Parts: sequence; C-alpha cells; structure tokens
Amino acid sequence: MPWQPPLDDIAFLLGPWLRARDDWKRIPRFAALDLDTAEAVLAEAGRFCAEVLAPLNAVGDLQGCRLVDGCVRTPDGFAQAYRRYVADGWPALARDPEWGGQGLPALLELAFTEMQVGANHAWTMYPGLLAGAVACLQAHASPDVQARFLPPLVGGEWLATMCLTEPQAGSDLSLLRTRAVPAADGSVRITGAKVFISGGGQDLTPNIVHLVLARLPDAPPGTRGISLFVVPDMLEDGSRNGVFVDGLEHKMGLHGSATTALRFEGAVGWRVGEAHRGLPAMFVMMNAARLHAAMQGVAHAARASELAHAYAHQRRQMRAEPRMEPEQPADPIAAHPPIRHLLRCLRGWSEQMRAAGYWLGHLIDLHEHAPDADERRRAGMLVELLTPVAKAHFTECGHLLANRALQAFGGYGYVREYGIEQVVRDSRIAMIYEGSNEIQALDLLQRKLLADDGARLTVFADECERVAAKAEGAGLAAAAGVLRRLCRRLSAAFERVRAAAASDASAPARVADTFLRATGQLLLACACVRTAAVASGDTGAGADACERAERALWMLGELRLEFNAQLARLRATS
Repeated sequence: MPWQPPLDDIAFLLGPWLRARDDWKRIPRFAALDLDTAEAVLAEAGRFCAEVLAPLNAVGDLQGCRLVDGCVRTPDGFAQAYRRYVADGWPALARDPEWGGQGLPALLELAFTEMQVGANHAWTMYPGLLAGAVACLQAHASPDVQARFLPPLVGGEWLATMCLTEPQAGSDLSLLRTRAVPAADGSVRITGAKVFISGGGQDLTPNIVHLVLARLPDAPPGTRGISLFVVPDMLEDGSRNGVFVDGLEHKMGLHGSATTALRFEGAVGWRVGEAHRGLPAMFVMMNAARLHAAMQGVAHAARASELAHAYAHQRRQMRAEPRMEPEQPADPIAAHPPIRHLLRCLRGWSEQMRAAGYWLGHLIDLHEHAPDADERRRAGMLVELLTPVAKAHFTECGHLLANRALQAFGGYGYVREYGIEQVVRDSRIAMIYEGSNEIQALDLLQRKLLADDGARLTVFADECERVAAKAEGAGLAAAAGVLRRLCRRLSAAFERVRAAAASDASAPARVADTFLRATGQLLLACACVRTAAVASGDTGAGADACERAERALWMLGELRLEFNAQLARLRATS
C-alpha cells in the first residue's frame, strides 16, 4: 500500500482541535500565518514524503549501508533525496530567521517529522537531529561558534550527530572517558571513542558536526565533570579533522540509517556552554529529540493501521457469520469480529496519539513565544511533564500496535511482501534511544513530579478539567465524568507514591514504569474527550465528524480499561 500523508487529520487538528490560528495571531512571529498557508506547507511536505521518501523505504531496508575505506555509503537514492530536501528549504522550516530559518511554528515541523517517519524512518534519521543541534548551539554556544556552525546547519548544508554513548557508558554518563585538552588558541583536542552514533560518517553532506560530551583535565568526577564540545569532520581550511569511523552496526531495523562507532584522535573542537556543565546544554538537544521520537511511535502506529486496514479489506477468508447458502463467497477478513476490533484499536490509538503529540508541539510554540509570561510558564510545565510521557508511551504503543497489526496478515505478515514486518522491526529502536523508556519513567516520577511536589501534575489536571468542562458543554457529560475520575485517581496514586517514598527511597523506581503508562493513558484519554467534544460541537470539524467523535468515545472506553489495569499493577508493585 503506497504511503499517503494524513492531511485530513492534520487539518482537523490544526483547525477546530487546536485552533492554532487563534494563538498564532497573538504571537508576533506567527501573526501573518493562517491555516490555509500552514496546510499548504504541510501538503507540500506530504507530497515530498510520498513521492521522494516513501519509494526509497524498501530500497534502504534491503540494501542497508556499507562501510568503504572508512566512509559510509548510504542506500541508492538517499543522497539525491537529501539534496532535494535541502533545495526545497525543509531544514529551515522552523529555524530562527536570524540564522536563515523560515520561522514557522514547531508544530508544523513536528507534523512534518511524523510524515517523514511514516514514509521512510531510516532516511529521516539523518536530518533528525538538526533541530536539536541548532537549538543547543543557539542556547549555549559562543557568538563565534554560532557564526561558524549555525548557518550551514540551519540551511541543511551540514548535518549533525549527538555523541554521548561510549562502549563502557550507556545511560550512566558518569562513566565517560573521552578527554578534551585545551589548546592555546581557545580550541580543544578531543580523544576518545563513541558508539551508536546515528548518521556518523554519512555521505549526504560534505561536513558533519558532532556534539561530543567529554572531560576537561580539571573535571570533577561523575556527571558534574562533563563538558560539551562541537567537533566538525572537516576544518575551515579544508583539511580532515581527527574523526574516524571504526565500525558500522548491523541492526534489527533501520537498515538504511548508518549507526557507527566513531574514534576521535586529537580532533579539533570548541566548547559549547560552561565548562563542566555539558549535560544541561546537551539536554536542550536531547529534549527536542525525545519529542520527535514520540512522533516516531505515532507514525509507526498509523502506518501499521493503514497497512492492516488495506490488507484486511482485500483478503477474503471464510464467512464472518453463518449463512444458509454454502456457495456464498468468503468475506474480507475485516468483517470478522476479531479483525474488526483490531482495526478499530489501531486507528483509535494512532488518531489520539497524533492529537496529543500535536498538542505538545503547539505547547512548545506557546512556551517559547506566547506574549503572556504566565501562559509561557504553564505551557513550559506541561512540556516538561509530558515530553518523557509521550516519548516512552508513544514509542511503546507504536511498536506494540505494529506487532498487533502484523497478526492481521497471518503468515504474509512475516514475509517482506506487505511491508508490515519492516514496520515492526523499525519501530523497536525508538523505545531505546534518546533515553530508554525506563529512563523516561524515572525522569517523570523522580525529577519532575517528586522534585516539584506535584506542581506540574496540578497544571495537567487543570488542563484535563478544562477539557472536561468543554465536553459537558457539548453534551458529553459521561465522557467528562470519565476524564475527571481518571485524573483524580492518578493524583491519588501520586500521593501514595510520595508517601511511600518518605520511608522507602526505592519505592518510586519500582513503580515508575507503571506510573508513566497510567499518565500516558490519561493524556490520551484527555485527547479522546477533546476530540469527541470538538467533533460533536464544531461545524468546522469535517464531514466525518460524527464518526470521529464515535471513535474517540469508543477509544476512551478502551483507555479506561488500560488505565485501571495500570493502577492495579501500581498498587501491587508498591
């Protein structure tokens, strides 16, 4: 089934669901942007994904990458697709106009990310870190470093990598050994090894900018002694820097994406931010990557849903209901109750994950640009709270839903012909990289909720109440009641965890995964109720508004069951 952009859903979310234009009008940077223009931009983005990226998806999976004389060779067509991507101006979509960007909302970039991943996840890995790298350099680099690196990164002339992990140091960055020795001219010389580097050594751009964590000679032990440096493959005089590709990983999925081991031998670099304060600087890049990873889960769930739906309506097997006429032809398997339920689940989950993800993208724009300081603060609190939730919950759901979708194909799902097995393989890594989902759960419960005594959770509860009140106004009192009950129960569960933590320091870690899943289900339940209220009461919701509202309410029932199961598990674990 050819990949198609979800433009109808995007129009519904940008329009009646988010009413993004109402907020854009209040923000000077976006005041001239209307919905027609935004939808036209995303329609062109969808066309690029469908016509340029999607045809290379299976090609990249079959060919994979090769390491030739220390250089990575990407699959056929990948480099040409990237040149088209740059020529069309896509790298600059949401970047700051000061550095050559177009200055459009982060929400549009997030929607474009979902479409790129749905069309070709492996290719998307190459430009996937550009936004985070630019944000990191804008926030922490010196003016000289910014002037040297931001223009070619914003324009896509160069690409970037994130070099954290070392062979002996995965999530425990306190074990990092890479060294940075200052030079007389203010630069440093980097020596060490990094692994699992997405896009290391790729052949799409003439230069690659590596953001590298390393230790200065006077660094204190542990994570307090880590600094961040920017290290290019090529120096300004055209000479090669001391960056070498030592190996190319052969992976379960994303075969078209180069994942390499890099060796730095006295490589010239420059510090980004304060000495020994590299992690706060790097987290600017990491947080951007985490929300984009969440949209990867959305994209995989949506693609799995599309593939399963198409196959189930053309594959005929047996009869869905007993009939008197034995000569009656077999029904499409979509008519059989188990498959019908599966297809409904796939579509319901992917629709509400997309809605919640786009809401987070819009909150980023409000946090960064809203004219009211209190609005910026509250939006920032929601982004901080829900980014680890979306990253972990959406990527887990994306993989589990793809795995469930494969079942609709029977034995054909296990072979390459229909593409679903690639979706299953490609989706698995998103649960691991950009901070594993277990790390996200600890971040949510320990660093966000317990650290601020639940203040961010209170802001989220206020948002749920606003959605519930709107649903009541649309005649959906029962749905509003469900959302309120789920919200109260999650708040009560947090109070139990907080009380347990007072006498048992390990209690939060034991229940962190379960608590994150429950929070993710509340997030999706909030999206369901908002979708049902908007589709029921807004004349601009589209021709399928009634069906959309019905699917959302059905999905709310599914989420309530899942939520109750997680709370039961949380009580048992604690």
